[in-house]
Amino acid sequence: MRCVIARYPFELTKDGVLASMKGVAPEVVTGESVTVGRHRYPVKQVGQVVTRQDRRDFTSGEVVRAMTRLGFTCHEHPETTPVGGPTPLHTASALLGGIVPPEV
Repeated sequence: MRCVIARYPFELTKDGVLASMKGVAPEVVTGESVTVGRHRYPVKQVGQVVTRQDRRDFTSGEVVRAMTRLGFTCHEHPETTPVGGPTPLHTASALLGGIVPPEV
């Protein structure tokens, strides 16, 4: 399938994307993402690997459109919100005497 990403034409296939992403460890998903094989990747990571362009050169929307047309499942938001890590408020209060405010 021919698509344009960052004003450059690409001939992408589903098998080609799967092959490009094979062995690539998924980064933490904080925004839009795409499921490639058994992994969920940020769309910017997939775009960078597939096009070999800098992530600043294209939008996530361009990659989402291309991946959707190829039959991949795209997601708007992260599946879960990371929990368990200290918040900036907890870190600051620990530095100021160990008083941790209750969760709101």
